[in-house]
Amino acid sequence: MRNRNQAARDQLVPVLARQAAVSATDLARSVGVSVPTLHRLLQELQGRVVVTGKARRTRYALRRPLRGDPSELPLYEVDEAGRAELAATVATIHPAGTWTNLADAGWPVPEESRDGWWGGLPYPLYDMRPQGYMGRQLARAEHRQLGVSADPQAWSDDDILYVLSRSGPDVSGNLILGDPAYERWLQAKTAPPRALEGASVGPAYARLAEEAIAAGVPGSSAAGEFPKFTTLRELPGCQTPHVLVKFSGADGSAAVQRWADLLVCEHLALESAATMPDIAAARSRVLQHGGRTFLELERFDRHGLFGRSRLNTLEAINAALLGDGSRDWTRLAGHLVRLGLLGPDDAQRIQHLWWFGRLIANTDMHLDNLSFRPRGTLTLAPTYDMLPMLYAPLPGGEVPPRPFEPPLPLPPQRAAWTLAQQAALLFWDRAAQDARISEGFRDIAKANARKLRELAEQI
Repeated sequence: MRNRNQAARDQLVPVLARQAAVSATDLARSVGVSVPTLHRLLQELQGRVVVTGKARRTRYALRRPLRGDPSELPLYEVDEAGRAELAATVATIHPAGTWTNLADAGWPVPEESRDGWWGGLPYPLYDMRPQGYMGRQLARAEHRQLGVSADPQAWSDDDILYVLSRSGPDVSGNLILGDPAYERWLQAKTAPPRALEGASVGPAYARLAEEAIAAGVPGSSAAGEFPKFTTLRELPGCQTPHVLVKFSGADGSAAVQRWADLLVCEHLALESAATMPDIAAARSRVLQHGGRTFLELERFDRHGLFGRSRLNTLEAINAALLGDGSRDWTRLAGHLVRLGLLGPDDAQRIQHLWWFGRLIANTDMHLDNLSFRPRGTLTLAPTYDMLPMLYAPLPGGEVPPRPFEPPLPLPPQRAAWTLAQQAALLFWDRAAQDARISEGFRDIAKANARKLRELAEQI
């Protein structure tokens, strides 16, 4: 018996290293001992094994060190009043993946992750990862110190965990991963930077734009993406001083002028979308200084100076909860309703936004451009990134003419289409009259408004 147990003891770690979330019955069978004997052997590995689930749902996994550190990573959550508490811990496990119990913290989770098992990262962490213009900026500045690629798209899940735990105190949503990042948040809280205000905002934005450009980050509006930065500014009536600022180039080229036009259009589109019933939009304003156009967007995942709230994109939610290959917001919203994760009223709002986007020529309505606040179920967050991307310059800087063909609805969608058409018409009319937009694009807006009116009369 002793030899048999020693053989099982020798096999246990290699077997656990090959499969995660394994039951006691399967594990005992794999190493050739009874379940009671297995439990005694597992006690010898205390601290090296993650055990979770109750009764027949109990599963085991071998901890996998993250860059040599076997410790679990604390996951802190900041509430709207700016108070932080430990929400969960993240353990990396063999052969891949993580364990984190999000269900007890009130996050919607798929059935297979109910007890905390994830084949990759818990889905909120994918939304926290550095990405886009500012993600590339961080990677370019800190990749050597962090030991990761200069391209964040090349990062593994372990790279994302490590970077977030060291450099992630101010990411999307309200989670902070790891004690080093949490300590940085506490330090910033004790000595917050002064918010910009009054006449200092324009010159400061021009300086911050120059600093962002000087960082030499590859990719910008020439690649279909606005360069941007975050900062604090004080404005009467604002809900938070935290803002995301997109900006155009400063030269007089046709491409730069078009991007400047589109920034103003995004501001107008957000205001127009908010005229639809119960639609909330990110609060925005346009500033022009130093030859650049700036679009300032209040961060709706921030409250006051220190408060935060949960936020997850449809991209992350779809990957974790649905696994649907569609890019259609309305289709995915329907799936969420059927699962009891989204209310029918929010699904209706999403249909209105979907039609509104298509009727203002937004050809870039990907799943990262729609977000929710998760709290047991999902509620729709304010809309953002809504603009007529059909008219974006080509990567080489050319600004070709493009015809606008507004889509027609099927009969069941006519009411939503009509409501969205009215808001879209308001957008095109306002763009046609806004002096901050170039004359050439105002003419495009006039033509599109006329086309939309004519279409509405035909259906």
